[in-house]
Amino acid sequence: MTESIITSVDVKTLLSLFGTCDQNVRRLREAFQVDITHRDGKIRISGDDSAVVKATKAVEQLRSILNQHGRLTDSDVASVLPGNPQLNQKANKPITVLSSGKEVRPRTEGQANYIKAIRENDLTFAVGPAGTGKTYLAVAMAVRALKDEEIRKIVLVRPAVEAGESLGFLPGDLQAKINPYLRPLLDALYEMIDYDQIKRLMERDLIEVAPLAYMRGRTLNDAFIILDEAQNTTVSQMKMFLTRMGSGSKIVVAGDETQVDLPKAMTSGLADALRRLRKIKGVAEVRLTGKDIVRHALVMKIVKAYEEGTTQRGS
Repeated sequence: MTESIITSVDVKTLLSLFGTCDQNVRRLREAFQVDITHRDGKIRISGDDSAVVKATKAVEQLRSILNQHGRLTDSDVASVLPGNPQLNQKANKPITVLSSGKEVRPRTEGQANYIKAIRENDLTFAVGPAGTGKTYLAVAMAVRALKDEEIRKIVLVRPAVEAGESLGFLPGDLQAKINPYLRPLLDALYEMIDYDQIKRLMERDLIEVAPLAYMRGRTLNDAFIILDEAQNTTVSQMKMFLTRMGSGSKIVVAGDETQVDLPKAMTSGLADALRRLRKIKGVAEVRLTGKDIVRHALVMKIVKAYEEGTTQRGS
């Protein structure tokens, strides 16, 4: 029997590490077959020699993630559990963004593979349900590329409406009409760059957030271009978008094939592009699943429930 002691753990850190009703520490105890207790600012881990070493390393990893992000998710805890050491190594590789001290890390094997695909390919398709980090991680990679001067501009693109480009029925001027559709992209940016800095970068045209219709007729050189909600593009829109790629540019296309809002008779540009382009060198396709969801724990269960419902109706 061996015991390891982790010292200098304040009450706030301790509560976050152990989780609500000690749910995190229960998962660690079961996974590593060790006993974990705390007292007087110290965490004590006891059990077999090798198990104690591994459990101590896992707790230290969680402590590091907590210090960087201010909170722990279910996926963070899962990432340090035994069973996939290669995943843990990949998932802990940070993406440094512009906010002071801010780092973004892939938290699942699928997300780690997604980041790898973006690094190694000029065109990456990311397909998966809500909450898997398709857009967030792509924006993080774009911000890092801008920070490291690998590109000169970030372009974030979205279909202006779910089933077309008709903005006339919405109130306000053009900017007011398109803002609700571009908001998710801006939300991701605000987590990685200070508001004033985003404003300056936009004024200098180093960051552009625009509806898909604005891409027609352009060629974008030395740019990191992200198309969000790609399942709601038509075949012609997708072709138009992909052919905007200029010299030194990189494109990420993100979408969820289960959330197509186009008329039933219309083919999704995302599905069509995946079929046409998947065998071309330099094009990557990454499939994210419910296991890669990193939002609230309930989101994974909600997605699973809807997937099961779709399967039952189709059977």
